[in-house]
Amino acid sequence: MSDEVTQYINKAQPWQAEVCEKLRTMVSETVPDVEERFQYGKPHYLKNGNYAAVIAVAKDKVTFMVFNATNIPEVKGFLRKLGKGERKAVDIREGQTVDYDALAGILKETATGL
Repeated sequence: MSDEVTQYINKAQPWQAEVCEKLRTMVSETVPDVEERFQYGKPHYLKNGNYAAVIAVAKDKVTFMVFNATNIPEVKGFLRKLGKGERKAVDIREGQTVDYDALAGILKETATGL
């Protein structure tokens, strides 16, 4: 666990910090040997030197993004595509119920083979 990532999370609003910690735990449990790195001002997660996921805190949300997601379908109101669809993201807002199991399933699929 990166101290810089911990500091980043601790600066967030309490509800955002809670979401970030749950995402952080989910990533480490889902991707064996994942490397946590504070890069470009955000927590990044790498497997074998390849980007697997990133967590970003904004004013009113936490965004969780996965890489290598071309084959993952966009889900209206849940999972949106970024770029040409090679990245997918979910925006989590205060009070929202988060399906961490669904996110873990997506991450497991996108991180396989890295």
